[in-house]
Parts: sequence; structure tokens; C-alpha cells
Amino acid sequence: MSVGETLIRRVPEPFRSYALKHRELVKFAVVGGTCFIIDTAIFLVLKSTFLATHPVTAKIIATLIATIVSYILNREWSFRTRGGRERPHEAALFFLVSGVGVALNSVPLWVSRYVLLLDHNHLTPFGVQVADFVSAQIVGTLLAMAFRWWAFKKFVFPDANARPRLVRD
Repeated sequence: MSVGETLIRRVPEPFRSYALKHRELVKFAVVGGTCFIIDTAIFLVLKSTFLATHPVTAKIIATLIATIVSYILNREWSFRTRGGRERPHEAALFFLVSGVGVALNSVPLWVSRYVLLLDHNHLTPFGVQVADFVSAQIVGTLLAMAFRWWAFKKFVFPDANARPRLVRD
């Protein structure tokens, strides 16, 4: 039994049966959470040290590193039995889908700032921070995650049993 299966079996019912039924989705969410932490940590370290005057560059570097980690973890763990494409083609599609996900992640922040006018002219500095966090980090992340889940299964890793799992004795 794999580590993932062992952990899922420790989840209390009724969540355990759902997690077992949707183990790919659970693994995808764990990878997403891990990469969110990696992205945030690298961004904060770079922004507060080497790239203090270049926060956009810090964010780009952090996002690139997290996306590379995401590809490796999704390919080798979340979707390890899926495939159907040559690796360079699969990687290109993964990064294309991830790029669209980054754009989708930005839409709620754009709407918050420029349509709903939740900016410094209408809110306190704390209010702006809360609005930005909710729109970008919560709504944007959920929107991008739903798109990536669909697109990875549909385009990047389309065949359900292209790489069968190894059976361990």
C-alpha cells in the first residue's frame, strides 16, 4: 500500500470513502497546497532579501519554481497512472495550462480592483489587503485550480491507464 493510501485510510468516515473514491483529486489538492506554500515562501524570502526592490521579479521566480515542482509532483504522484503523450509534449501542455491558470488566478484581483473599486481610494489600507487576499489568493486560486484539474485530465494526462501502477508485494 502506498503512503497516500495509508494516509487516506486514516481519514475518518464519511470523508474516507470520498477520499478513496477521488484519490486523484485529493493528491492534486495536496500538490497544489504544497506548491502554494513553496511559492509563498520563496516569494517572501526573495522580496525581503535579494529582490526587495523588484517584487514582480521575485513573484515570477517563485511561481516558476513552484510550477516546476508542480509538474514533477503531478506527473509522478497525482496523475502517475495517467499519460498518453510524449514527455516533451506533455510538459509543454502542462506549462501552457499552468500559464492559463496564472491568468485566471489574476482575474478576480482585477475585478476587485478595477470593477468593484476595492482600492486605496475607497478602502482603508487593511481593507485593501483583505480584498486583495480574498480575491487573489482564495477566489483566484480556487478558479485556477478548478481549471487546471479539468485541463490536466483532459489535455495533459488524458489516458487513465497509460502508466499502470507497480504492484508491490
